[in-house]
Amino acid sequence: MSLKFWKPGTAGPGSSLDRDTQTEENVVQSAPAYASLSIQSQRERLPIFKHREKLLYCMETFGVMIVIGQTGCGKTTQLPQYLMEAGWASEGNVIACTQPRRVAATSVAGRVAAEVGSVLGDEVGYTIRFEDVSDKQRTRILYMTDGMLFRETLVDPLLSRYSVIMLDEAHERSLYTDLLLGVLKKIRRKRPSLRLIVSSATLDATSFLDYFTAGTSSKEATIVSLEGRMFPVEIAYLQEPVPDYVLKAAVTAFDINNKHGPGDILIFLTGREEIDRCLEELSELLPSTPRSSPRLVLLPLHAGLTTEEQLAVFEPAERGTRKVIVSTNIAEASVTIEGIKFVVDSGFVKIRIYNPTTGLASLATVPTSIASATQRAGRAGRTSPGICYRLCTQEIFERLPHSTPPEITRTDMTTPLLQLKSLGIDNFMKFEWVSAPPAESILRALENLFAAGMIGEDGRLSPVGQKVAECPVDVGIARMLFSSSEYRCGEEILTIAAMCSVQDVFIIPDGAPGALAELERRKFTAEEGIDKNIKFKVYNAFIRYGRSSSWCKSHALSFRGMSRAVSIRAQLKKYMQRFNLPLESCEGDAKRLRRCLVSGYWRNGAKWVGDGTYRSVRGNRTLYVHPTSVLFTRKPRSGWVVFHEMEETKKTQ
Repeated sequence: MSLKFWKPGTAGPGSSLDRDTQTEENVVQSAPAYASLSIQSQRERLPIFKHREKLLYCMETFGVMIVIGQTGCGKTTQLPQYLMEAGWASEGNVIACTQPRRVAATSVAGRVAAEVGSVLGDEVGYTIRFEDVSDKQRTRILYMTDGMLFRETLVDPLLSRYSVIMLDEAHERSLYTDLLLGVLKKIRRKRPSLRLIVSSATLDATSFLDYFTAGTSSKEATIVSLEGRMFPVEIAYLQEPVPDYVLKAAVTAFDINNKHGPGDILIFLTGREEIDRCLEELSELLPSTPRSSPRLVLLPLHAGLTTEEQLAVFEPAERGTRKVIVSTNIAEASVTIEGIKFVVDSGFVKIRIYNPTTGLASLATVPTSIASATQRAGRAGRTSPGICYRLCTQEIFERLPHSTPPEITRTDMTTPLLQLKSLGIDNFMKFEWVSAPPAESILRALENLFAAGMIGEDGRLSPVGQKVAECPVDVGIARMLFSSSEYRCGEEILTIAAMCSVQDVFIIPDGAPGALAELERRKFTAEEGIDKNIKFKVYNAFIRYGRSSSWCKSHALSFRGMSRAVSIRAQLKKYMQRFNLPLESCEGDAKRLRRCLVSGYWRNGAKWVGDGTYRSVRGNRTLYVHPTSVLFTRKPRSGWVVFHEMEETKKTQ
């Protein structure tokens, strides 16, 4: 292997540190570093502390400040506090900080509340979809997801209660971060007093600077660079490519344990299947560990784990042991694990890609970007010098793309365009996109909105479209909610909508066979064979048995997921009451319920054919039932199905 050296905070192998945006909502945050120090001592040890005066000066002088700093330099937690101490939150003003992920918004708000000396939800709070832990009068620093701030523009187009808005992790280029950049640029023309901070871990901020300074004065925007923690990281490459990077990752971790001193190991893979296989490979190697080497403690990290399993990765390794954490790309920036000295980077990542022609979303395993690889390597240099092993040759690495395509270029634009239209933005050709979505994505989204009755022939919002835009769910589910008054099944549709807004609530308990969750699912199967009816029955059973965690455990259900569904249903019920939609029950009339489901997903129809597959109404594509569906082992009575979503895996399901 050849070696290269670089330090986080300096120009690394790539020009940027962009990384892919994946929705890892269920991954917990680590405990703060330096727990033995006082809070003030911790704050002063952060690299951002020496730049406090410079940051405040730039905030006064420029309308937009682009802050560049490695993960861990303190920009997310400290900058809003500096602004509050300087008076930017006086006279009832609020300082907002957006995050692409829910878990980051909630955990960072808790940390900052502790530093400020406030109870979470008082002076410091957070707002995420279906959850608001803040006080309208007292909260001065508000952390929120970027989607929540974008939704707030529907109510207050000028965001008048905010004095400063900080878009954090902008290098991830999530869908709503891109939309916010365009909307906030328009707002600043009307409200020059509003200050924007674009915070990023990328070392190439000129694209953001050019975007905000185009056609304006040089005083509009500036770049402030913050160094990160300055521990050197050695970069090692393979001399020849390998056919199986999962096996190579396991072997590399095993070799590190035998040849290097203390320090935990972090392996980056693409998903749960690869993580499980890597752990199996390592388990087979464990018996051959030399007596002089530490005992390996194998730990997975992905969204499918329970909270207890996730917290295990943050526990310090016991004496004579070394942790090996096998993780998805969530460990690139969203979580910080102390004690990591060795990183093994597979060089691959899973990203979601949407094809507007077919309407298909697929999870594709693709080579990671140089920016993402640089971010991963930096994990080894947080607390001490480290080594990053890249499972590719240096020649191949240098041919990787510099950054991952922004989410807005590879996602369904139906709901975002509806929300933009509700803001009065009708001409998308003139909207100042940071990265414009493909023309076909916009065209197909407009076709969907017109067919759904959300917009008229003139392209403007219809009355029902204006109402649907305010509902915090996708267009199909919102349309079902509004159709429930016609079919008199509001109670059932409300529950189904809430259950569709959480991840699959059936889980496989630790040590249990994979078939257990499926057997428990079958207990709730309806005679009509409707997957969404299972969700309805599961929810009602959960309520009937007193929202019991023990009942969830015995039925292979996620207690946290079910509790979140209860909260979401209560929030959606308020929307239905606001729009005077009756909460009637269909009294077991499955025909009315099916008709209401079709009203939201009429374009997602497919007909059963003799070979056991389906043909889609749109595009006449061959589709297969997903193994988790109740229809996987049966034929629908009518020969027709309506599906919630399609996903392209090895087959189109």
